[in-house]
Amino acid sequence: MLIRFDLLGPLVVCREGRPVPLGSVKQRLLLAALLMRPNEVVGTDELAAVLWADESPPSAAANLRTYVRGLRRSLGGGGSWEGISAAAGGYRLRVGPDERDVDRFDAAAARGRDALAAGDAVRAESELATAVAMWRGAALSDLPSHPLLSRRVRQLEERRMVAEEDLAEAMLALGSSAEVVQRLRALLDRHPLRQRAWAQLMLGLYRIGDVAAALDAFRQARQVLAEQTGLDPAPQLTRLHDDILHHRPSLAVQAATGSGGPAPDVAPPEPLGGRPEQLPLAVSGFVGRGAELASLDTLLGREGQRPTTVAVSAVSGMAGVGKTALTLHWAHRVAGHFPDGQLYANLRGYDEADVVSPADALLGFLEALGVPHGRIPASTEARTGLYRSLLASRRMLVVLDNARDSAQVRPLLPGAGRCVVVVTSRDQLSGLVAAECAVPLTLDVLTPEESMSLLASRLGANRLGAEPAAAAGIIAATGRLPLALSMAAARIATHPSFPLDAFAAELQAAEARLDVLANGDARRVFSWSYLALSPDSARLFRLLGLHPGPDLTADTAAALAGVPVPAVVPALRELTRLHLLTEHVPGRYAFHDLLRGYAAELAGSSEHAEEQVATRHRLYDHYLHNAYPAALLLQPQWAPIDPVPPLPTYAGRPATDHDTALGWFTAEQHVLLRLVVQAAETGFEAYAWQLAWTLNTFLAPRGLWQEQLAAQQAALAAAEKIDDIAGQAATNRLLARAFTRLGQHDTAEDRLKRALELHERLGDPTGQAQTLHNYCELCYLGGRLDEALAHGREALRLYRLVGNGAGEARTLNAIGWLHASTGDYAQAIASCTEALARQQRSGDRNGQAATLDSLGFAYHRLGEHGRALGCYEEAIQLFRDSADRYHEAETLLRLGDTREALADLPGAAAAWRRAAQIFDELGDPAAEEARHRLDHTG
Repeated sequence: MLIRFDLLGPLVVCREGRPVPLGSVKQRLLLAALLMRPNEVVGTDELAAVLWADESPPSAAANLRTYVRGLRRSLGGGGSWEGISAAAGGYRLRVGPDERDVDRFDAAAARGRDALAAGDAVRAESELATAVAMWRGAALSDLPSHPLLSRRVRQLEERRMVAEEDLAEAMLALGSSAEVVQRLRALLDRHPLRQRAWAQLMLGLYRIGDVAAALDAFRQARQVLAEQTGLDPAPQLTRLHDDILHHRPSLAVQAATGSGGPAPDVAPPEPLGGRPEQLPLAVSGFVGRGAELASLDTLLGREGQRPTTVAVSAVSGMAGVGKTALTLHWAHRVAGHFPDGQLYANLRGYDEADVVSPADALLGFLEALGVPHGRIPASTEARTGLYRSLLASRRMLVVLDNARDSAQVRPLLPGAGRCVVVVTSRDQLSGLVAAECAVPLTLDVLTPEESMSLLASRLGANRLGAEPAAAAGIIAATGRLPLALSMAAARIATHPSFPLDAFAAELQAAEARLDVLANGDARRVFSWSYLALSPDSARLFRLLGLHPGPDLTADTAAALAGVPVPAVVPALRELTRLHLLTEHVPGRYAFHDLLRGYAAELAGSSEHAEEQVATRHRLYDHYLHNAYPAALLLQPQWAPIDPVPPLPTYAGRPATDHDTALGWFTAEQHVLLRLVVQAAETGFEAYAWQLAWTLNTFLAPRGLWQEQLAAQQAALAAAEKIDDIAGQAATNRLLARAFTRLGQHDTAEDRLKRALELHERLGDPTGQAQTLHNYCELCYLGGRLDEALAHGREALRLYRLVGNGAGEARTLNAIGWLHASTGDYAQAIASCTEALARQQRSGDRNGQAATLDSLGFAYHRLGEHGRALGCYEEAIQLFRDSADRYHEAETLLRLGDTREALADLPGAAAAWRRAAQIFDELGDPAAEEARHRLDHTG
């Protein structure tokens, strides 16, 4: 079993490549304390001090054993992991070679230092970069601080700083001065007393030609040292300052040894008027994007493969995702590969200002290449020809930023030679990819870790560490979009005394996020893409803003627009091509949250107000009349409702079989949960409660009771608002079922009484019978068996009165279960056998599963374990076939009991383990009962 322990950041454990849930904070602290001293006995006193500081409870020893047992289960994937062993006076955690990221970091850093000592800067840079990249933030940053842990964390941080300084030394030796400057500024922001880092920063600034900044860095270092330590700079730093003042030759980069890797930067820079160096300043505090930078690095290797072919990369993504930041960061990092310089043009493809024409861009390039203005041709074609002639024998980097489309870019591409071109655009530039063999690189939003690093670079790790939940809330609210994160960070930085919670709360309301980010002009940035759309695509973009998310299909887009599906496909393609939508899985399209908010603003503006109501009506109608037929296919035995009639324009394609219906609900469940709330809030209350009714046919069999509760609460409020008695009756009953399963029995009973009252007012015996059936279950769970039996018998009478065979059979099963619970096994078997026969005749497979479960229960209690086993196994298969996971797990628990009675302990453990897994996936506390059985068997 491959297990990895990662401490260099939040504590993470992975088994076979998958994260392991570690349980409570106390368990995580315990694991951290053991990991800090691997393969050693850590005393119980020390462990107790880490867990409880100076306030250990009397039960500390027992609690410690419980936490150890919990860790063993977590790390063993359900079994007991043997890597934690008890020893005299404490516990030992066995860690193998390379299982801790700390050990892998130390090994890589040591190899890097050895390479530095041997003069092999290329290998040193590779090893040290690997070591530094293992850090995901401050060590154990997700755990509460404790003196014993903090001391060891500080030791780790010291090793990290030394490795970062060693890496800087290797990069300086390779001539990567520009990147060194950025890295060292970030390091000195965290640790301003590192004199070695100050010296490296001064040298890096000098080598990129910024002598004034190098001298200013010395002044900053001297001031910080005086203020915080009362000391002067070390002699080495003072000598370096003097060398810079006198431009001593020893400061120039020396040729690096080793093979492979990037060539050193050219230093010192050529005099002004030599090679063009047009790259703008790179964004400070750049974080992450390791895979994307590696992808761009592959462009550098294409020269040897095809020396006459220009390497082109098309970097695309939505507005604000960081295309320019990535490209400029990479361009500065590899500038030394291009001895003939760099060309840069902002083509302003989506700016409010006029788009830069290829002719104007070529004019700027030719002037930068030294062509006198009078010799620059007038036509675009002639300028392109001259430009390509000049670049044919040069090795240059060309950055074409913010391109509108492929046509704008083509005249600016070199024709042959050893140049590399990077184009950024909101357009996917598929034409460039197809015709010019450009390498596509699509940027997504940052990862959660990268997002945290970005905020830390702007706000400081300490501030984030003090309020990790608020920091996570800010990241979630901005959707991890770099533009939005930077705007939020800028706003927060201006209020250093304000708690992060205040900003997180401010960003919580989706409709307010664009207002909070107004100072960064998020609306203006998004508007450039919107204004570039064709009229049909612009209309669809607005209307999609009325959809609650998280994603939708082409059918839904067509319903929103009120057009056939073929008519909406071109607009969807345009929105996807321009990264205003993402087709994140085939056939399903998603907005970034901020873009959805912007689209909703446009749709809600006064000029589109009338269209908004009609669009919402089409949206809810589309979902209801797809969901209702699917619900009847999932639960054909359930009594139907009378849905709102479909609009004349409805052109949906509802499911026609069980599997298709199940697939539809699986894909749309998260949309439907949001849609119920949105319909209730926007004046479509009947749609709200009826959508919630359909959703119940999918949620209840899966035991998704919290989701069921939320949907039915919104549905009940909607039905009460319009005084819809049938809606109130149905939602009260469904709410009661959720409350029952969630253990809130008193509230459930109130809802059941209200549902009975409403069904009686309606003269609806089927609704009464359904409610009494649920009442029967509630009374059974409360130990009121006689009352439960009375409700079951009354439900049976009502079902027979109206001729509802499916309801009659299911109630016979419920009555049989109650008889078995009271010890009347003969009557239980008779009642359930009659129910099963009816269900087999009607084809009610889910009902058969429930009845077979009841028969298994009765046979088990009679001691007929073989017959019980057969019933349970058949029930489990039927539950599995109908995707009824909750009841499958319940029957697995009872199957395990029967196997245990047959002395089949491995079989019992397998059943309980599977039950625990399903309950865990459903978030149901019954998982603890399954684990309790497992613990009992050892």
